[in-house]
Amino acid sequence: MESDYIVGRNPVIEALNSEREVEKILVVKGELKGSINKIFALAKDRKIPIQYVDKNRLDNISQGGPPHQGVAALVSAFKYSTIEDILNKAKNLSEDPFIIILDEIEDPHNLGSIIRTAECAGVHGIIIPKRRSASVTMTVVKASAGAVEHMHIAKVNNITNAILKLKDCGLWIYGADVDGKEYYFERDFSGPKALVIGSEGKGISRLVKENCDFLLKIPMLGKVSSLNASNAASILIYEVVRERYEKK
Repeated sequence: MESDYIVGRNPVIEALNSEREVEKILVVKGELKGSINKIFALAKDRKIPIQYVDKNRLDNISQGGPPHQGVAALVSAFKYSTIEDILNKAKNLSEDPFIIILDEIEDPHNLGSIIRTAECAGVHGIIIPKRRSASVTMTVVKASAGAVEHMHIAKVNNITNAILKLKDCGLWIYGADVDGKEYYFERDFSGPKALVIGSEGKGISRLVKENCDFLLKIPMLGKVSSLNASNAASILIYEVVRERYEKK
């Protein structure tokens, strides 16, 4: 079984609270303050060994990436889900599927931020391509504040084929596009749905755009012509949440 390290207190806590297999916890010697005590308690409950190490050991593990905050965990490699897993999660909750499709998001910080927002908003799953896309790495886990541990993420060969599969299952596909014909707040998001967010530089690719049912834009009133991908995703995701609460 392959293993990975995750670093940072919140990501380690979320891993311990999830079904992820944790082999051991590494803690910098003398690190006994704050949330580290919660990590000790969770590790004890799950009978996971704690190893005290020098700070240099964790510096080497994080390799100049996200700050380790004095703790790391050796965990099983992230287990990707399938589209069926995502749809079944919605079905088991008796909710209309709400899915995020990411078309070649390459920045791991953007991916982590989108995962965090999606998990907070009750999104059932995220679909990413196998190529030309960030994957779930230590940086993504940290950027998501550990939200990856509670999110179904499917990695597919072809985003367009995934969209066609979702359409066959009755989902409406909404793409975020600067040239969209209507603003996002003019569209009703009721029913099964998927939101498509394009890459940081190119936006949604041509084939993916052609297979969206609706292309929606966000008002841009300043001199900068586009938003960061994670910011755009947050606006659209919470518009769906707003509508859901409004209709309760």
